[in-house]
Amino acid sequence: MTKPFSRRRAAALLVAALSACAAATAAAQTGAVSPRYAPADVAFMQGMIAHHAQALKMTALVPGRSARADVRLLAERIAASQVSEVAQMRQWLRTRGLDTAAMAGQHQHQHAAGAADDHGGMPGMLTEAELAALEAASGAEFDRLFLEYMIRHHEGALTMVATLFFTNGAGQEPEIFRLATDVDADQRAEIARMRALLGAPAPR
Repeated sequence: MTKPFSRRRAAALLVAALSACAAATAAAQTGAVSPRYAPADVAFMQGMIAHHAQALKMTALVPGRSARADVRLLAERIAASQVSEVAQMRQWLRTRGLDTAAMAGQHQHQHAAGAADDHGGMPGMLTEAELAALEAASGAEFDRLFLEYMIRHHEGALTMVATLFFTNGAGQEPEIFRLATDVDADQRAEIARMRALLGAPAPR
């Protein structure tokens, strides 16, 4: 199971992201060609498309099972942001003539980095049994499971962003940097909202 980000890990990620941003800015100011994408950038895009796909599968279960209007609204917002991000990531890959499907090599890379779990090598992903349990639930039980599972899923996405920025030469291309930092910001905001919903009584 993916562990929540500590403040130290978050600070380290910020330093790595700022370093990538500084490199891109310096290149722009000197008129240099933007840094070329790295293999880890491709793996990140392909992996995040697959990661988002599972989140969208989870949000699709919400309308017919949730007992809470606030959870249904949250799911709509998660779905909207992730559909947009998937479209951007697919476009980035297609523009470069690259496959939009995740490759086995990225799973090996994440496993070596200690970021893998038991579902396809991507952190935070639900197992088939967990997806089945979510699909079978309804009402208050569904809402609890959905929030707990989605928090874990989002934390996995943060791990993927951290892995990208901690990989030498990765996250330097401006478009990659923007997409990865957008994912990071969106997931952090949604995690905070979901934790608040877990601790709040269900609206009457």
